Amino acid sequence: MPVFPNRRRPSPRLSAFLGTLLCAFAPSYSAGANEIGLWYDDSGRGAVLVAPCGDKICGHIVWLEDNRGSDGKPLHDAYNPEPSLRSRPVCGIQVIGNLSPQGDGTLGDGWIYDPKVGKSYNVEISLAKPDVLHVYGFLGLKLMGRSIYWKRAPDDLPRCDDKSSSQKASQ
Repeated sequence: MPVFPNRRRPSPRLSAFLGTLLCAFAPSYSAGANEIGLWYDDSGRGAVLVAPCGDKICGHIVWLEDNRGSDGKPLHDAYNPEPSLRSRPVCGIQVIGNLSPQGDGTLGDGWIYDPKVGKSYNVEISLAKPDVLHVYGFLGLKLMGRSIYWKRAPDDLPRCDDKSSSQKASQ
């Protein structure tokens, strides 16, 4: 015997409407689609290509305003804490890894590497505006982090392996 014998079942139309409404306001599982692309870093002197890497999102340095040090040689990852990686060129290295869509619409649970100091941080990224990427780096607790903003770069920006990549690109 039903506990609520006088209770009516919702009509199929009402159930369909509520289901559609829930789907419309549920978190998007295509999080990251807008974050994918080419971004100038906060200095404007480097660009990172954010793209899918398997089932995660990652980012690689693909352009540097000046790809050479004061000695005229290509910049290397000189501050990397792993000595065996210090001889690798900065242009081309992975600086973002393991990002995945989060329930709040951001991409998180990843890491970001800063080759200028050789340190890695936890990271979360999201769009601040259609052409501005909010990059939030932190160590352990999100409360103790720092926000930087990257500007979308043109798709035709020269790449590290182009001879013209060390020439200044118009921003």
